[in-house]
Amino acid sequence: MTEQASTTEDPGFTRRELSSLRRALVRWSEKNQRPLPWRNIGDPYRVWISEVMLQQTTVAAVVPYYERFLAKFPDVHALAAADEADVLRLWEGLGYYSRARNLHRGAQEIVSRLGGIFPRDVAALVELPGIGRYTAGAIASFAFDEQAPIVEANTLRLYARLLGYPGDPRSSAGQQVLWQFAEDVLPHDKPGQFNQALMDLGAVVCTPTEPKCDGCPLATCCRAFRSQRVGEIPPPAKRPVITNLWAYSVAVRHEGRYLLRRCQPGERWAGLWDFLRWERETPLTSPADCERELSRLIQESTGLRIQLGPQLAEFKHGVTRYRITLNCFLAERISGRLSRAGEWDWAKPDDFSRYALSVTGRKFANRITSSLFSQNAKV
Repeated sequence: MTEQASTTEDPGFTRRELSSLRRALVRWSEKNQRPLPWRNIGDPYRVWISEVMLQQTTVAAVVPYYERFLAKFPDVHALAAADEADVLRLWEGLGYYSRARNLHRGAQEIVSRLGGIFPRDVAALVELPGIGRYTAGAIASFAFDEQAPIVEANTLRLYARLLGYPGDPRSSAGQQVLWQFAEDVLPHDKPGQFNQALMDLGAVVCTPTEPKCDGCPLATCCRAFRSQRVGEIPPPAKRPVITNLWAYSVAVRHEGRYLLRRCQPGERWAGLWDFLRWERETPLTSPADCERELSRLIQESTGLRIQLGPQLAEFKHGVTRYRITLNCFLAERISGRLSRAGEWDWAKPDDFSRYALSVTGRKFANRITSSLFSQNAKV
């Protein structure tokens, strides 16, 4: 009887090769598994929280957020019952806030529609808000030990190198090849642990640059290694064209309180609070231009007349394909009443911590607080 090849692209791994790969990876994993707080707990809620937090975020950054989030919302019922503002406040700093809103919506759906019970299979999991194919596979695999394949950043790179796949693994054709391999390589015995081992190997050995091929347990069956093309596979993702923007934020003060606005659906940072803010494709080039334009924008959007004060800070940051220079000003309310359009609040500096702010909004708030502290210390 001839060896049956797997369904991956030319020429597929034979069953014998896949069996050898599995044994080598399991032996390596027994000594090298990363000690992560969401590992080997069999709790779909905690796996879900960790996997959503890990999207486009490093493990080191996620761990403290994960622990604080679970301390506040220990189960799906607690998360479903929470106010969105509290969820966003705990998410503050992780970015991509739609992830937090989807977690909140997903928890409410699990409680209301599914009686608080997580579905076990991928098809049912992907129907929940914000859960795609990978996250569904991770929950099914890690929490329920279901035989669900996974492809994420680390395993995408690992699979492409093992297969010697020369194309773009992020393309439709590349995704088809890699997902098929992820399914072929998965064993029937303990698939959840095996998937975690694959992710560990990609994270600590088969790294994007300077991979540790000499210490890789799968080097003998890695086609990129055999052909000395590890540095070329996978090809780097195309970088987006960066657009420069100039943003202006104004903290309007009245009787010791500062005006905050909740960002509306469809806006960047929807659901978060911020000081008044506008973006431009060109900078305001003089103090007179700043005072005239910002005073006009504030009166049109809030109904308030203000006296623009000094610039307190400048922050540079990136959001998706934008490089933003944020100029932060203080201002005093002179007259006028707040427009009813929108959500507003006047907050004392001591109360800033109660609001979920964007990262730069928090930096501006901290700068206001420290500036007031310095002024009081001089008195």
